Amino acid sequence: MRKLTYAMNVTLDGYVAAPGDDLGWSGGGDGPDSSSSDELFQFWSDRVATTGLALYGRKLWEAMSSAWPTADQRPGATPAEIEFAGRWRDLPKVVFSSTIGTVDWNARLVTGDAVAEITRLKAGDGGPMDIVGATLAAAAMRAGLIDEYLLVTYPVLVGGGTPFFTALDTWVNLTLTETRTFPGGLVLTRYETRR
Repeated sequence: MRKLTYAMNVTLDGYVAAPGDDLGWSGGGDGPDSSSSDELFQFWSDRVATTGLALYGRKLWEAMSSAWPTADQRPGATPAEIEFAGRWRDLPKVVFSSTIGTVDWNARLVTGDAVAEITRLKAGDGGPMDIVGATLAAAAMRAGLIDEYLLVTYPVLVGGGTPFFTALDTWVNLTLTETRTFPGGLVLTRYETRR
């Protein structure tokens, strides 16, 4: 059984995007933000390198695939950006969407039942999986498929937007397994689901 982790940056008041899908609070919408913390950027890059499969919702897929596939070819790309771009391209990805027709960059598209496909992927062989994108993660969360929650909390309040967590029918009990601080007051917390 593959482990499924929901991993994203989040505001202190619990949002992955401010109203209007604004990601400016985290430095932008195209992945790790090296301006807020080189150490955090390296953390996300190393995480991509050790993830067996990434599951994307449409919105985050569009942001990432518009920025990272060729980021290493941009004038002035830093060594860390070059490394991340290569790791991201190499990472196998599944994109869940009913509104886009094709995907590239080592990805395949799923237009059907996301919960059924995630359940099938979890039952298979392979390395750990990350789910990114709040809407997709909400479906997996409600179905009880998430094994671990990894949040990097930014010290900012945005007052609304897209929440990290969804409404649930039942409680999910968690065990804190890691905390870590990054420059700028960013805090990583990792929780495992108690089964």
